[in-house]
Amino acid sequence: MLAIKGGKILTVTKGIIEDGVILLNKGKIVNVGAKVAVPKGAEVIDATGKVVMPGLVEAHCHIGIIEDNIGAAGSDGNEATDPVTPQVRAIDGIKANADEGGLKAALETGITTVQILPGSANVIGGTGVVVKVAPKTTADEMVLRNPSGLKAALGENPMRAYGQGQRRMPATRMGEAALLREWFVKTQNYMRKKEMAKDDPSKMPDKDLKLETMQLVLERKIPLRTHAHRADDIAIAFRVAEEFGFDISWEHATEGHRNAKWVAAKGIPAVWGPSLMGRGKWEMRELNFDTPKALYEAGAKFAIQTDATGRGISHQPLCAAMAVAYGLPWEAALKAVTINPAEILGVADRVGSLEKGKDADLRILSGDPFDPLTEVEMVIIDGKVLVKR
Repeated sequence: MLAIKGGKILTVTKGIIEDGVILLNKGKIVNVGAKVAVPKGAEVIDATGKVVMPGLVEAHCHIGIIEDNIGAAGSDGNEATDPVTPQVRAIDGIKANADEGGLKAALETGITTVQILPGSANVIGGTGVVVKVAPKTTADEMVLRNPSGLKAALGENPMRAYGQGQRRMPATRMGEAALLREWFVKTQNYMRKKEMAKDDPSKMPDKDLKLETMQLVLERKIPLRTHAHRADDIAIAFRVAEEFGFDISWEHATEGHRNAKWVAAKGIPAVWGPSLMGRGKWEMRELNFDTPKALYEAGAKFAIQTDATGRGISHQPLCAAMAVAYGLPWEAALKAVTINPAEILGVADRVGSLEKGKDADLRILSGDPFDPLTEVEMVIIDGKVLVKR
């Protein structure tokens, strides 16, 4: 039994508890509150004067799959040989090494849960995986949810990789949308053939790894996690989703301020970012820190992400702090890096807030989580202290 006492506890979903106590046992939160008794014999961490909060959740990154400062030898983010590769899996590219720069930076920052996605060169790029960043021997031991979604990309990236780079489809947004529709129609036909063959196994079609993965989307077991910066690109994705009946998330949401009310009305979760970078493409020309506030005021569910491939993932708290500086309420920023991404990723029953029964993933800070001078003093994952300063 581990007891953390005396700190200011940011539960996220149950308010703020001053001078509270959190009990951890066997990797879970046993109790949390202002008047929780510390059992005899429990190990005690004195958090007096500190801030205790849940581990942060990063909803969109490429750490581990694009290794930090390794170059081509460690770059497994894009299978850029075909614009449609739903059969590839991010988990097969993750380096679980304890010294992998991105995973190490996430751990040191107290970003305890991340979704690792394939890159955005392909219209359909493969499945993502949600993992915890505690060092393990293999990526399989890190998994919280797999698969966590099917990566798709609209806009400039696939057109650059194929239309310009290889002189093949897609060269336009029309081509991107057509490829999406083509492969969802193929999936519908595949599913129909399997259904018709239930009573006659001899008619069962050969197993197709591409279509098996696409089927998960049509069955609404996983969403299509759609890379799109522009408002018109996410409108394309939603148009296709309505045609075929599946769920999407909006990855990047750079122009989320343009269509915030529409996004909220359609129930599309937005994963906003990256923000601390240059506007390297035309479709990112409206990148600004006003967007989270606009999404919040419209009532849209959104998370703040870094899109990191390495140590840049440590900027997630600063990205949220900048959004606060531009008018996003402090409480909304807190949710945007904890419970909101956990809900968007489908793992909120395990992480994202400090509640009884959830995983014992916490960070202990010297001060306000959005003050750049605040230090991360301790990081705990599954009840084990992994970072201590």
